[in-house]
This record gives sequence, C-alpha cells and structure tokens, in this order.
Amino acid sequence: MSTLAIASPPNASPPNASPSSALPPSAKSSFREVWLVTIGHSLTHWYPATFYLLLPLIGHELGLSYVQIGSILTVQSAAGALSNVPGGMLVDSVDRKGLLMAVSLFWVGAPYLLMGFSHQYWMLLGCAALVGMGNNLWHPTAIPLLARRFPERRGLVVSIHGMGGNVGDAVAPLVVGAMLSILSWRNVMVLNVIPGVMMSCVILLSLGRMAFHGGAVGPAGGGKSQPAGAGQRLRDFRQLLANRTLLMLSAGGAFRAMTQSTLLTFLPVFLAREMGLSSILIGGCMFGMQVAGFTAAPIAGHLSDTMGRRRIIMSSMATSGVILLFMAVAGRSPAFVFLVAFLGFFLFAIRSVMQAWLLDATPPSMSGTSIGIMFGTQAVGAAIGPITGGVLADHYGLIATFYFLAFTIVAANMFIFFTPAPSVPQRWAPSAAE
Repeated sequence: MSTLAIASPPNASPPNASPSSALPPSAKSSFREVWLVTIGHSLTHWYPATFYLLLPLIGHELGLSYVQIGSILTVQSAAGALSNVPGGMLVDSVDRKGLLMAVSLFWVGAPYLLMGFSHQYWMLLGCAALVGMGNNLWHPTAIPLLARRFPERRGLVVSIHGMGGNVGDAVAPLVVGAMLSILSWRNVMVLNVIPGVMMSCVILLSLGRMAFHGGAVGPAGGGKSQPAGAGQRLRDFRQLLANRTLLMLSAGGAFRAMTQSTLLTFLPVFLAREMGLSSILIGGCMFGMQVAGFTAAPIAGHLSDTMGRRRIIMSSMATSGVILLFMAVAGRSPAFVFLVAFLGFFLFAIRSVMQAWLLDATPPSMSGTSIGIMFGTQAVGAAIGPITGGVLADHYGLIATFYFLAFTIVAANMFIFFTPAPSVPQRWAPSAAE
C-alpha cells in the first residue's frame, strides 16, 4: 500500500520515489492522448443522450407502460451503481488501460445495437443493464490514466475529458432528432453504433498498449510491476474507505449528482408545461446549458490547478445555488430561460475538478477503485433526486422542485466545506513494491 507523500512545490519529486517514478516520462508530451480519450468519452455520453430521445418511440411501438419505460432507465442506473466499485477494482488490477477503454466503448454501443432488433421488454432490460456496466468501466480507466500522464495539469486534462461528455450530451439529441425525421428509431439505433465501434478501434490501435505500472504510465510490457493479490486489494480497499477526503467528496458528489439528474428530468417538463415552449426551443435551451458546461469545464480545471480545487468547487456550487433560487423566484418569466445557461456554466464545470481532487488524495494503485466509489455514490444520488423532485412537484407544483435543487446544491457545498484541504499540494508516491 502506498503512503501519502507531501511535496512542497508541485514540481518536486515525492519523497521515497525515485526520479524515474516521480513523474511519468510522458508528462510533458502532446495532448494527442487527451483528445483521443476525450472523443471516446463524448461517445459514452452520446448513447445515453440519444436513448432519452428514442425511448418514447420505443415505448409507443412496444406498448410499454410508463412504469416499464421508467424501469429501463432504473435498471441501467442500478447496474451502473452496483458495478462501479467492482469495475474500479478490476481496472486497478489490469495494466492495459488503453485496451480497457476500447472494450468499454464497444461494450456501451453493442447493447444499443441489440435494442434495435429487440421486440421484448425483458431484452430491453438486459441491454440497459449491460450499458450501465460498460459505461461505468470507462471512467475508472480514463480519468486516472489522464491524471497520471499529466500530473502537473491534472485538473485541466480531467476537465477536458469531462468536456467531452458535455459535448456528447449536447450534440447527440440534435443529430438524432434530425435523423428521426427521415429514419425509424430502429434504423437510428443501428447507425448510431457505427461511430462508437470505429472510435473503439482507433483507441485500441493508438492507445491499446498504454498501461499503468508502478504508478506511472507508459507502453505495456516495460518495467511492469508484480500485480497485487486479491488479499492485498481488499486490505487496500478497507484503508481507502477510511480516507476522509474520499468519503466527503463522494457524499458531496452524490448531492451534486442529485441536483443535476433532477434538473435534467424536470427542466424540460417545466419549459414545456409551465412556459409553453416548443420541442425545438426546449432542445435549444438544453443545448445552451450543456454548451455553457463544456465551455466552463477546462476553465475551472485550469483554475483549480493554480488556485486550488476547494476554492473553485465551493464558489461554483454557491453560485449555482443562487442561480437556482433566482430561477425559482423568476417562475414563468423570460428571465428563467436566460438563467438556464448560467446554471450550466457553474453546475457542470466542477464535476471534473472534484475527480481531480479525489485523485490528488488517493494512491495511484487504487485510483480506479476511488473513481468507482465516487461514481457509485453519484449514481445513488442521481436515482434518488428525480423521485423526490417528482413527489414535491405533485404536491406543491413544479416550481417547488427548483427550491429543492437549491437545497441539494447547498448540501453538496457543505460536504466540500468540511473536506480536508491540505496546506500544500499532495501527491501519492509509489511504494517500493510498486
């Protein structure tokens, strides 16, 4: 198990680490790998974003009830939540990170291809579960890989990776909406898989030999350390659960995910039912919110590298809470629509900064597991939020949901406030065994 090492300047080598292991040799290399991984990440978000648009058509053709339609997404989220931690531990046990990313991307797309040929409700549930598992294999692989490859620009590269997810969320509904005007949902499902399969092949050929060994990143096969056994993994996992930074960031991330999932569920409903906007205008509002988010992501990541993670996260969450309160007060006025883009700028900007902070405080040998824990708790929050918001909307009106969102983002900020903040930059040094 690695021990925590404190480095005075960010450029200094961690204690107990040799010069060759302190920083990966490729830390100063080009951003080609960053962009490849980011494009792959955008496709892992592309598929779920298009599925939201296709699901009503699927339900209509197959005669599904609202409960059955909702259960498809519930199964997908539940499978993701259950597979996050085991998936993270699997990622930590496999050196070939490039291969894992290629497999994950293919794993996400293939079940959607099967959905295009399915006529049974149970088959849709099975495919949704596979999507949930495959999608959550990507993040524990890609995020630690980029963080270790560019340790001095960790916040920036992780934020660029997150920006790819925003691009996929924003562009996919526009493209698939246009495709549906001339094609059936089944044809769209089949054609939609092609970009993901092609990108998985590109990642396999370009990054397939990229690996972790000894906490560093490099080609597979050179200087590989002896992998830890199952017993050591379990001991490391128990110690990881005692990491207060991990627990507080995961809890804060759960409330932030609760805010985001509830917002994405009820914002289109509010715009349609309370403000009477057309589908095109609603899509434009959602697109504008996502565009603001991916614009802000690299800015927040860079500032977190220079000003500190804690300051950026707390200021962004506080601003998000104020904007949500203004939206609740604005109600059906045009100001409500104007505030949507501002909310996206601050709410979506901090996802990757929280991930970078988590990797600052956890050992590289358990980085995949750490990300898995965070994404698992976020999945729980994302599942609880829409149900709670729906109950409030049924009893007190849709506008009450936005007051609830202001509360959840304040709760998330309180966890960040009490998260231990080191006075000097932290880096995990590989142990002698690594």
